[in-house]
Amino acid sequence: MAKKRETWDSRLIFVMAAVGSAVGLGNVWRFPYTCYKYGGGAFLIPFFTALFTAGVPLMILEFGLGHRMQASAPMAFKSIRKKYEWIGWFAVLVGLFVMTYYGVVMGWCFRYLAYAFNLAWGNNTETFFYNDVLHLSGGIGQIGAPVAWTLLGLFLCWLGVFFSIIKGVKSVGKVVMWTVPVPVIILLVFVIRGITLPGAMDGLSYYLTPNLKALLDWEVWLQAYGQVFFSLSIGFGVMIAYGSFLPEDSDITNNAFITCLADAGICFMAGFAVFSTLGYLAFTEGKEVADVVKSGPGLAFVTYPLIINKLHFIPQVFGVMFFLLLLTLGIDSAFSLVEAGVAGAIDKWGFNRITVNAAISFLAFGIGVLYTTHAGLYWLDIVDFYLTNYGLAIVGILECVLVGYVYGADKIREHVNRTSDIKIGIWWDLCIKVVTPIILLWMILAKLFNVSGLFAKLAGSEHSAETWRQVLFNPPYEGYPAWAQIAGGWGLLLALFAVALVITMIKQGRNNNA
Repeated sequence: MAKKRETWDSRLIFVMAAVGSAVGLGNVWRFPYTCYKYGGGAFLIPFFTALFTAGVPLMILEFGLGHRMQASAPMAFKSIRKKYEWIGWFAVLVGLFVMTYYGVVMGWCFRYLAYAFNLAWGNNTETFFYNDVLHLSGGIGQIGAPVAWTLLGLFLCWLGVFFSIIKGVKSVGKVVMWTVPVPVIILLVFVIRGITLPGAMDGLSYYLTPNLKALLDWEVWLQAYGQVFFSLSIGFGVMIAYGSFLPEDSDITNNAFITCLADAGICFMAGFAVFSTLGYLAFTEGKEVADVVKSGPGLAFVTYPLIINKLHFIPQVFGVMFFLLLLTLGIDSAFSLVEAGVAGAIDKWGFNRITVNAAISFLAFGIGVLYTTHAGLYWLDIVDFYLTNYGLAIVGILECVLVGYVYGADKIREHVNRTSDIKIGIWWDLCIKVVTPIILLWMILAKLFNVSGLFAKLAGSEHSAETWRQVLFNPPYEGYPAWAQIAGGWGLLLALFAVALVITMIKQGRNNNA
């Protein structure tokens, strides 16, 4: 006899969990830089266009599918057609492999949280991060041994993830009531502190001054869709699993809008915190803001510690707050990726939650050890590029096609409208069946064929077979060798696809609760 599916204790807790999953480290270290680079304030036009034509529709799709099927991603797709279960497992596996390196980044945050108490990173923050913390080797092939302190940080991350989802939505609900509001409060403190610093207005000018000519560049629009798609935890199976735990009468559409707009708002607010302090850094060093702008780990572990050093009033407190901000932003996204896999295994085989949680955590921790080695940053970079630019986009396309054409977008729309105050119309079908899959396909092709480089080469005089070979088979991502791109990129994606097929073929347990 099937067990009754557990549900969220309240709508507030569900929204907190969904927002926590969507809002992650990328809101702080990716969106502000992307906005600055691709048109400043003008970037908000394609960003919100992407949000309402791809982000919100896909969020409604995933919440609605999970709610309609009362199942995690693999079992939800299986409910549409048995042979499509593998799509759900592929989505879940992509998320779990993202978590294998995301946990290492959080491990760095644990280390820097400890360093912040006495500003142990010193004045040469770049050398400290790359040499003293990462022990970065000279190339991706020079792997070396795991760095002990990073390994400890990774272990602490997985310990936090394990206990966050140990009781499913019950424990998740207790965690998110702290880990969602706390980073927002800290971020607000940084905004207030940032805008009071000398040079802050120059930084904000770089961030927000609109370059309307940028709107004529197709790459700006692709970047906007990429930011929206990768920022919302769509395509990992997370939101399908979360939606499956909603009570029968839940308002799907309203929840989707709240989640997406909250994520966008935090992105925008993070830009004020980041660029006001970058303006201050430029002011103190006598440089232009453009000369100190960075994104990703370089912003978090090199530039921001340098900014914190220059604060005259209790810099240690702001150091502790900053890395606590990153940890609380990251933990919700981290355990949501794992919960998608745990929910899938429980639904299919009826496993004990603690057992499957421990097994996934142990295996993912073991894989994550690679990123704690001396070449870990290189492998993290290349795996992240392929999983987020190809893996997630492939899942999104398959999801749209399967729901839009095989199952029928109108069926999900009708189900959602039965319990939602905001009724979605044919526009939603159009987004799911046409707009979103076309954009995602274009994103894949733009990366796969290095469109900008392709145009440049084809504009030249040589149109040889070698030109096409370089474009098609050796995409020049960061100069990494072809063998590394195959191993950490296409090889990994093919391996995840194969594993997804194998899991699909394993017989379903009798005591599952799907």
